[in-house]
This record gives sequence, structure tokens and C-alpha cells, in this order.
Amino acid sequence: MNTGKLVFAQLTAHLPLTTFRRCVARYKGDHKVKSFTCLEQLLVMIFAQLTFRESLRDIEACLRAQPDKLYHMGLHSQVARNTLANANAVRDWRIYAEFAQRLIAMARKLYANEPLGVELSNTVYALDSSTIDLCLSLFPWAPFRSTKAAVKLHTLLDLRGNIPTFLHISDGKLHDVNILDQLIPEAGAFYIVDRGYVDFERLARFDQAGAFFVTRAKRGMRFKRLAWRKTDRSTGVICDHTIALTVFYSKQGYPKPLRRVRFKDPETGKKLVFITNHLDLEPLTVCQLYKMRWQVELFFKWIKQHLRIKAFFGTSENAVKSQIWIAVCTYVLVAIVRKRLKLEVSMHGILQILSLTLFEKTPLDQLLTLAVEGANQLDSANQLILFE
Repeated sequence: MNTGKLVFAQLTAHLPLTTFRRCVARYKGDHKVKSFTCLEQLLVMIFAQLTFRESLRDIEACLRAQPDKLYHMGLHSQVARNTLANANAVRDWRIYAEFAQRLIAMARKLYANEPLGVELSNTVYALDSSTIDLCLSLFPWAPFRSTKAAVKLHTLLDLRGNIPTFLHISDGKLHDVNILDQLIPEAGAFYIVDRGYVDFERLARFDQAGAFFVTRAKRGMRFKRLAWRKTDRSTGVICDHTIALTVFYSKQGYPKPLRRVRFKDPETGKKLVFITNHLDLEPLTVCQLYKMRWQVELFFKWIKQHLRIKAFFGTSENAVKSQIWIAVCTYVLVAIVRKRLKLEVSMHGILQILSLTLFEKTPLDQLLTLAVEGANQLDSANQLILFE
């Protein structure tokens, strides 16, 4: 007797399928397709992400081992690796990019009230990029070095919930600062960037839009002091100045005053200099905001370790971008389910549980809750003392 839904089906039930069908129709993804639709491609690729499959042959073998459960996963026939490879190569990656943006909008609403770590009601973004190395002979469309290919994943991360709100995939040669031209600044929001993004003409556009930025000063930056504020050196803040740029082109690009905060890290003793266009913020808050930029580094580390974006199932540009965007869809979907079910399990813990239970029929909330309780009991259980 067939009772209950597969864990995989319970998870994908949170996908807004009407929205996905609109994305498919916009780019004619299912035009002249008789079998293995874009939705089935999405489901198979999500399955591959959740179960850490390594290749197309690996995906095919796993799904062929469970023929009676394919229909309940949303698949109407056996999946051949050639069919999946062709779908990844020819179906427009923008379908999955646009669908990922819809999922991101859903997730941001769910995480809007998440604690930030500093006393600010503003939205705080961290911007950075991560390079994924590729083989030049297999990926000639993504040049990076003379003997190496690569793609860059440029990400703007909303630090309330660590949800990626903007992603751009480029070849390895694109300099990070050029991504600032593609961002639409949000009034009142903070943008945390490292020194690689310091271009005063581009940063002036954020200031004109009413947005704020926090970054580190480049070495040798020339300026003059306009004013200074008293600081509490016990907090690590050495000085807090209002400055004006003096180099001709920098001054032409950014003629307004800036804030310069010098900070000594009490743990490492390293001295850091921060720049921001917010002239009224507490100096220690400026330092704390920049420290939060590390969340985007952890995000890149997390997705590289737990999702399949370093080994690709195809070599064409379309296949690579489709796989990366579907990986983002998977990450955001798990984040949505975690919030909707009010789970205390970490994202890492959820993925580890799902990787082994997708073909089971245990209710999803019960499965993940029992896993947390079991872990807590294991931690507190009395263990045998081997050595005294």
C-alpha cells in the first residue's frame, strides 16, 4: 500500500511551480519537447545536488535503481545521461536564473526579521566574488590565465539570513570592480566591500542613490583631515576622522567628505583603516559592519563544499551556468523549507539528512526534528569510560 509522499516530493512541493512554468514559457524551454521537460530537468538536477552526485552516469545509475519511485518524484520516465546532458547544453540557463531570483524574493521575506548582529534596521549587503577553476581545453569560452580557464561567481549577500540577492557569472578575467556598474543601489542600505571594489567614481553613484558603503582604505590613499571625533581607545578604535580626498581624479570622482576610522584588532594587533560615507554611525559599528563581510566568504566556502559547483556535468557555457543557477535554487529552497518548518537544524545538517532520506516517506518536519533530538540525546548520553 502506497501511503505518504517521498521526502524529495515533500521538499519540492515548496517550489512555486506556476512561477517556474512562466519562466519556461518566457524562454520557450519546452518548445517541441515531447519528454523530459524543463521541470523534470530541474528536479533531476536538484536531486543530484542534494545527493552529491559526481557525474551524469552517477545520476543515471541512482535513478535507475529506484524505478518504482520516479513517478512519485515528479519524473515520468527513466532518465538517460545523454538526455540530461543535451538538456543542460541547449535549454536556456536564464530559465533557472530567473526562477532562482523568484525563490530569493520568497526567502528574503521569510528572513526579513532575522537578527543582524548589530543594532541597525537597515538592510546590509556583502559583495564579493569567488573563482571556480576549470580546464582550459574543456572550457575555452572561460579564459582566465594563459594555461587555465575559470568562471567567477559574483554575489551580493543579504546578511539577514545569508540569502544571495544578486549573482553574476563571468569569465575569470572580469575585474571585481566592474560589477558595481551592474548593481542598482538601494536607498538606506549598507554595502560592505573589500579594497578590490574601491573606485571612488563608482562609489559616488551609491552615495547619490542614498545608499551607504563600508570598505577598507587602500595603502597610500592621500587625503586631508576636515574634522575629528573623540574615541574610546579601549574599544580598539584609534581615530575617527572626516576627510576629503586630495588626488585629482579621486577628488573629481568623489568630491564629498568621507569618514575614516582606524581600528586596532585586540586579538591580532593588526591595524585596519575603514572608509564609509555614513558620517553619523558609531565608529565601532563601522568596524563591526566590515567584520560581517566575512559571511560572504563563508557562503562561498559552504556552497563549494556542500553543492556541486566545482565539478560540472557539461562543458558548454549554458551547461555550467544552468548547473550553478540550479545549485542556487537548491540552496534557497532548503533555506525556505528551514524557515517555513521553523527548524533549528543548520543548513549543513539539513543537507546531510536529506542526502540519505530522499526516497523515504517520513514527514519532512518529523524527520528533521527527530534528527535534532537524536543528536542532542547522543551528545548528552553517558559514554563508556575507556581510560581512567
